[in-house]
Amino acid sequence: MKNFFLNFFKVAVMVSAIILTSCSSDDPAPITPETSQVIQNLESGIMNGTLKEDYSLDASVIYNLTGQFIIDNGATLTVPAGTKVLADNGGTDVYIAVLKGGQININGNAGNPVVMSSVNGNPGDWGGLTLCGKATTTAGVDATAEVGGFIYGGNDDTDSSGIIRYLQIVGTGAQINSESQYNGLSFYAVGSGTLVDNVAVINGDDDGVEFFGGTVEVSNLYLENNSDDAIDWTEGWSGSVDNAYISHTVSGFSTAFEGDKANGNPKFTNITAISTVGGTALQFKKESGGTI
Repeated sequence: MKNFFLNFFKVAVMVSAIILTSCSSDDPAPITPETSQVIQNLESGIMNGTLKEDYSLDASVIYNLTGQFIIDNGATLTVPAGTKVLADNGGTDVYIAVLKGGQININGNAGNPVVMSSVNGNPGDWGGLTLCGKATTTAGVDATAEVGGFIYGGNDDTDSSGIIRYLQIVGTGAQINSESQYNGLSFYAVGSGTLVDNVAVINGDDDGVEFFGGTVEVSNLYLENNSDDAIDWTEGWSGSVDNAYISHTVSGFSTAFEGDKANGNPKFTNITAISTVGGTALQFKKESGGTI
């Protein structure tokens, strides 16, 4: 009997050792092949693919955006102050997009903004940043965006796509076709739960900022030399812009403000628009409008 218990004890110790070894923290956590590749890319300073889990960038790394970087439903990308994203001059194949249900938290500050720019910073180099939300739009629920074929729109006007503080976007406006380009910053049915404050869009080959429905409110915009409209809205956007400075020094731009389609009566407060090359300040199409 004594030998039985001794042998049993030895077996138990061996089993425990096996279990402990198999649970060692040195073993990598199981993840899907697709997620693994995206995370491996990020760990190497490359942004490309679809992010399906929460991830925080490292401000000490300069990230190279080499293609489409998409934040999927249920995932959150956190971007700390001082982070720099350098986009390839890849036109419509290079952009950052947040899908419905995804979030991006850009946490720049006055001393250390987050910068997203192409290599040369020239208009049309890349596709900029697009957010898709669940707020209402006259395009309906689960509408399809003109850029990327993204799905947007719902019934939650308080939906949040995250936080954007102190962000600079440079060199956007890649041409999709004769009628469409990527904007610097596009809001597709983005809800009022999204915080947007202190954003600069510079040298864009299309709009600086465009709103496709939704209820998002934006404060402190700086928009310089965007070739089409500095601020554009459509599909019944009913949010607001509080404090904006618009500068045009290159001829051929379209307008400072353009409204189109249904009038959601967005509000604009404290807007300064200056052009050294003439041009059109305000343009309203169909039944659009706003309180300025």
